[in-house]
Amino acid sequence: MKRDKHLPLTETVYYILLSLLEPAHGYIILQKVEELSGGEVRMAAGTLYGALENLQKLKFIQPVKSDDSRRKVFVISEKGKEMLLLDYQRMQHMTRITEEALKE
Repeated sequence: MKRDKHLPLTETVYYILLSLLEPAHGYIILQKVEELSGGEVRMAAGTLYGALENLQKLKFIQPVKSDDSRRKVFVISEKGKEMLLLDYQRMQHMTRITEEALKE
């Protein structure tokens, strides 16, 4: 099976997609990414908005209606979920073979 050209996801993109399993706007995404990463990943707003624009072009995320017209709200798309799962499986495989190799 040929690997998708978008894999592996960067750590930042992985956390952004994970944070968008529920609809969220920029500030919430920044908070979720920091929380999910245990404070290891912190982004500036400009970095986040550039990533969101790119993820939208790739169709990994999509905008959703919001009651607040000042905020753009996004959610992960089916394609984004597929990419998140593929990268998760890739990391599981790497972890499994590393554990096996270190036991020897």
